[in-house]
Amino acid sequence: MRVGLTYDLRQDYLAAGHGLEETAEFDSIETIEAIEGALRRYGLAPDRIGNLRQLVARLAAGERWDFVFNIAEGMRGIGREAQVPALLDAYGIPYSFSDPLVMALTLHKGMAKHVVRDRGVPTAPFAVVEDMADLAAVDLPFPLFAKPVAEGTGKGVTPASRIASPAALRRVCRRLLSRYRQPVLIETFLPGREFTVGVIGTGVAATPVAVMEVVLTERAEAGVYSYVNKEECDARVRYHLADDAEAREAARVALAAWRALGCRDGGRVDVRSDASGRPQFLEVNPLAGLHPEHSDLPILSRLAGLSYDELIGRILDSAFRRCGLSLGASPGALVAAE
Repeated sequence: MRVGLTYDLRQDYLAAGHGLEETAEFDSIETIEAIEGALRRYGLAPDRIGNLRQLVARLAAGERWDFVFNIAEGMRGIGREAQVPALLDAYGIPYSFSDPLVMALTLHKGMAKHVVRDRGVPTAPFAVVEDMADLAAVDLPFPLFAKPVAEGTGKGVTPASRIASPAALRRVCRRLLSRYRQPVLIETFLPGREFTVGVIGTGVAATPVAVMEVVLTERAEAGVYSYVNKEECDARVRYHLADDAEAREAARVALAAWRALGCRDGGRVDVRSDASGRPQFLEVNPLAGLHPEHSDLPILSRLAGLSYDELIGRILDSAFRRCGLSLGASPGALVAAE
């Protein structure tokens, strides 16, 4: 089976003049090599395609694939993660992970919170500010938390994101609106524990892999899982699995959000508890990082006893079952046989 691999290689964008923060979500060559190796060990024939423009060129040249393992984040717009899936849908090529609707919906954190809240999933009260005039309608008690509505990897999140006064709210919103050119999500600050929950599967077949607690060390920027803390996580963050009652509730909230949003195959849901220890949905990442050593989903999977190849195999198993594809022996069966 010929399996294409779509991705955004960070070093290509850096070489083209883009900045470190701008490219923070993009992948390293180590990630591409790790996925490629896992695909080969499952008897597949991986073919590196690359980013959206490279995919367009190869489709236009008449190339096709039996399946595409897609981790392309896209460069521009709130719909950027939806671009590769939409193109693959147009050509009738099956692929891993979520569809264009889900990719665009979940990248907009405000829209995602509207959906999960309407489905009864607990999430902190929030407002979306599109320009400074919108602040007049914000009626939430301090402290608050503010971040760009459609960024990942902690972009725009600093200790100043925790806001204690109207003056600070105006100052932070003005800075974020100017820098990121997108709306700002404002929500009630959650002072409790922070978890990230790995999820594998689709719909009723989706299950949590494990719940990992994010603990900031004394070297971290205090109080927030910020861009700097994420970029320098080896020195600033400690991760450990959690399985107490609060963590199990975090897993329940994460799975409910995953299903409510229609996410597929595998990813990660971020959850943080309120002052009473009740986990609240923060956001979902339907294209979770897959670096074998540094990305949260492989880290929590490894802590739970799941190897990198097994993680990729379970993602493939979900995607292949969903798409009606077969290897003779499914990746899940191969994982079970190891």
